[in-house]
Amino acid sequence: MNGIESFILGLLQGITEFLPISSSGHLYLGRHLFGLDEAGLFLDTMLHLGTLIAILTFYKNELTSLLRRPFSRLSALLVVGTIPAVVFGFLFNDFFEKIAKTGVTVGWEFLFTGLLLWFSEHVKNGHKKLEQISLGDAFFIGCFQALAIFPAISRSGATIAASLMRKISPDTAAYFSFLLSAPAVAGAVVLQGADLIHGTTEQVSFVPLLIATLSAALFGYLAIQWMIDFVKRRSLKLFAIYVWILGGLILILQWTGTF
Repeated sequence: MNGIESFILGLLQGITEFLPISSSGHLYLGRHLFGLDEAGLFLDTMLHLGTLIAILTFYKNELTSLLRRPFSRLSALLVVGTIPAVVFGFLFNDFFEKIAKTGVTVGWEFLFTGLLLWFSEHVKNGHKKLEQISLGDAFFIGCFQALAIFPAISRSGATIAASLMRKISPDTAAYFSFLLSAPAVAGAVVLQGADLIHGTTEQVSFVPLLIATLSAALFGYLAIQWMIDFVKRRSLKLFAIYVWILGGLILILQWTGTF
């Protein structure tokens, strides 16, 4: 992996982690395109670390407040919203690892993400702000976050769509979605790090890894702000059309045996 490839993969991870088009799906495609299918766990861990840095930087005030008041209402919302993904991942971890390695369902998952985004636009008339989100709302959103264990179902797309279904305002939906991603991404970094310690890792040069991590952090930070502003003014149907085209193209390539 050279510097240009690592920069592009970091850019892909940073942007698509927060745009509702699936970071894991795009990262799978990017690695496949560059012939880096075996780059593996070490690279994924560093890319997730980059997006975690972006989240911690953007939400530094909120997260500092949570550390000072660990039993606040917002803490409860984040815990309740994280539980479904933890349970789902624990029960079906082996199954999802096999799916992620083969990529056989990636095209269908992009299509499903598009359906979620398109449907959410037809229920987007809520005005609930962060202080009005209930524990029931958080659990409902968390159940949709659990769907993102599938490689190409967008975590941000699923949680923003679920928030809109619960009558949360669009900008608050994006804001809460990205804040809820903090424990999810941190958990991914910890679990991947544990796997690295207990297993063998591929040899990857330090400089490309550093470039990939910093690229993911920079573009992730920019993507958070851009997406929060975007949902105030524009339609998620634009992203739905994009992932439908991408998913359809992947299915055609898989059917013809060229992917």
